Amino acid sequence: MPKNKTHSGAKKRFRVTGSGKIMRERANHVHKFHEKTPQHARRLANDVQVSKADEKKIKKLLGR
Repeated sequence: MPKNKTHSGAKKRFRVTGSGKIMRERANHVHKFHEKTPQHARRLANDVQVSKADEKKIKKLLGR
C-alpha cells in the first residue's frame, strides 16, 4: 500500500503544537504594514488555534 502524502499547501499554513493543537497565522499579517497601526500589526503577529469545526479536515491534510 502506498504512503500517504502530506498536503503541501497545508504544511505551509498550519503547525501542530506538542500538545496536539493546530495553529494558524492570522490573516493580513504579510505585507502593507505601513497602512496598519503598530498595535494592529502586533495583534496579528500571534498565532491562533484553528476552529474545532476545521480541525478534523486539517489533521487529515497533515496526515495525522
